[in-house]
Parts: sequence; structure tokens; C-alpha cells
Amino acid sequence: MSLSSFVLRRLPVAGLIVAALGLAGCSQEKKAEVQEVIRPVKIVEIGEAQTTRQLDYSGSVRARTEMNLGFRIAGKVTERLVDIGQHVNAGDVLARVDPSDYELSVKSAKASLDAAERQVETVDLARKRAEQLYAKNFAPKSQLDQAVLTYDQAVATRDAARSTLAQAQNQVRYTDLKASEDGIVTTISADIGQVVGAGTPVMTVAVDGEKEVLIAVPEMDIAGFKPGKDVKASFWSDDALVLDGKVREVAGSADPQSRTFAVRVSLPNDPRVLLGMTANVEATVGSKAQLVSIPLTAMTEKDGKQIVWTVDRASETVHPRPIRVANFTADGVAVADGLKQGDVVVAAGTQFMTENLKIKLSGDAEQQSASASDDVAATSSVR
Repeated sequence: MSLSSFVLRRLPVAGLIVAALGLAGCSQEKKAEVQEVIRPVKIVEIGEAQTTRQLDYSGSVRARTEMNLGFRIAGKVTERLVDIGQHVNAGDVLARVDPSDYELSVKSAKASLDAAERQVETVDLARKRAEQLYAKNFAPKSQLDQAVLTYDQAVATRDAARSTLAQAQNQVRYTDLKASEDGIVTTISADIGQVVGAGTPVMTVAVDGEKEVLIAVPEMDIAGFKPGKDVKASFWSDDALVLDGKVREVAGSADPQSRTFAVRVSLPNDPRVLLGMTANVEATVGSKAQLVSIPLTAMTEKDGKQIVWTVDRASETVHPRPIRVANFTADGVAVADGLKQGDVVVAAGTQFMTENLKIKLSGDAEQQSASASDDVAATSSVR
């Protein structure tokens, strides 16, 4: 057999060997690549369940007493003497309406009173004359009775005229709208040239003295606010300003538009607190359910349900578990059902989790309780 024939016969076998070696090399390379892909995740261990929860609502500072002032008579506003934000004292004139018609009423009432007084004088003379004639038996008793009755009627008419004059004079005084208490003008509802009715609010004055914060509380939390409850009030304008407040009043019915209850919180007298400032009211209330907290990154969705991935320490695998969320907090998510103390949960990297995925625990997980303020976690690896 020639050398060339031997080489031709052995060439396919050599090619197969080379190809096999090449495939083996690729397989090993791919396997090495798979082993090199290690994604770090975080895990937390659920600590003791929370028995209380913190409620935080924002509101505005307002005076405890606010007066909606209006004229006691109808008329056209001719003067407005104050502006919004101006401090007024009791007795200060705030606005005026046109007094012309009421001054004419005073003149008419005075004229009626003068006429009534003259009538009294006239019938008084007639009564006295009748008494003299009756005493001398020159007139019957009936004539005297008639004179006395006429005199009494004239006196009653005069008294009515006096009351009418006093009422007209009062109406002239009512053309001036005066402050009844010291305070700050917060609202002006009518201006010069506007015709207002009797009792129509023209401006609002916040009375000096105690201040309070008005907040709106939904019905799910209103049971935690009772008159006399101690709360904390902080203010956006000054982080260092924190005051002890007390719930003064809780509305007996919900607002028909927002479906929330108005809660008024009394504040101690502090010159740094100004009307209109924004305040946060914090209250601690008992939790109806035993809540545990997890980081927000630990929660995900699967098949339209909210779940977390729990870690089985024995098999070092992860499994999905449905949860029921109570509410979201500054520290994460408060879970009402689905987790208990001692459960280990994947805190980050949940997008890479699958059922029975093998993980490698690098150490014990730190505890995460509902009262924790930071997301603490231990690092592990998944492959």
C-alpha cells in the first residue's frame, strides 16, 4: 500500500478526532462561562412582629377661633380699611357700607317721634279737662274713660316711635363693620362697590391666642384619633421645631367630597408657629394586625399577585410566597399576612429568582423587623 493511500484512508478519522476535541473544548468553555455568571443578592430575616404603627398626616396651622364677619344690614360697600394679613384690634373699623338710606330712616323716625309727643301733649290736656268736668259733675264717667283711653293710646304710639328711632340709629351704626376681637385678617370676600346682604361674610379674622393644626384622616385610621390623644407636630419651615400636641376635636361625620374626617390638634403657644404654616402630625396607634416589615425591593409580582422569595436554609433554594400588604412606609413595606418571625426573604435581585433556584448562603441574614429604620441585609450568591 502506498503512503498516499494510507494518508487518504486515515484522514477522516483524524478529522473526527479533531472535531471531537473542538466540541469538547467549546463545551468546557460554555460550562466555564456558566459557572462564572454569579449574581449577588441580599437576604433578610424577619424579626419580631410590630404591634404598633406610626401615622403621619400633614395639615395647616390655623387659629382655634376664626370669625366670619359680615354687616348686620344690607348695603353697598363704600370703604375697605384693612388688607389680608393685617393685624386688627377689637373695635377697629374694617369696612363701611353706604349709610344714606339709614340716615334718612333716622330723620323719618325723629319726625314720627316728634308728632307722637305732640299728640301725647294734646290728649293729656283733654284727659285733664275731662277729669275736672267729671269732678264737678258736668261730664259723665264715660267721657272721662274715653279721654283716659285716648291718652294711653297716644303714649303707646310715642313709645313705639322712640323704639323705631333707636332701631334706625342702630342701623346707622351697623354701617361700620368692626372687629370684636384682636386678630389677623385672613380672608376678604367683598370689596368696594359690591352690594352685600345682611349677614353675608365680608372678611375672616383669625383670633389671637391658641393655634391648632387641621388634618384630614381617612376612615381606616380615624379610630386611632380620640380627643385628648398626645401627638407630635413638626413643621416644614424648621426641622428642629417639634411640639407636643393634643387632639382637641374629631369631626362626627366624614366630608362628603373627600370621605375623610377633620381632626383638630391643639398646639402650645410658640411664637415660631405662624398661621398658614404646613405641619406634620405624627401619632402612634395600636396595630389591629401583627405587621412585619420588608424592604421594598423584596416584593415583586407573579401571576398578578404580590409575592416574596423565601429561602429554604436546608436545601439552599428559593420559593415564591404570596403576601398581603398592609401599607407602604418610609422603611419599606408593612406585610399583614404571609410572613412570620424567622422567615428568610430575598431582599434584592428578585428579578432573577425562579422556583427551586439554588443559592449559596455566605452567612447568617440580618434581622429586619417592622420597626427597623434601615434595610439591613447579608450578601449571598446565586448561580
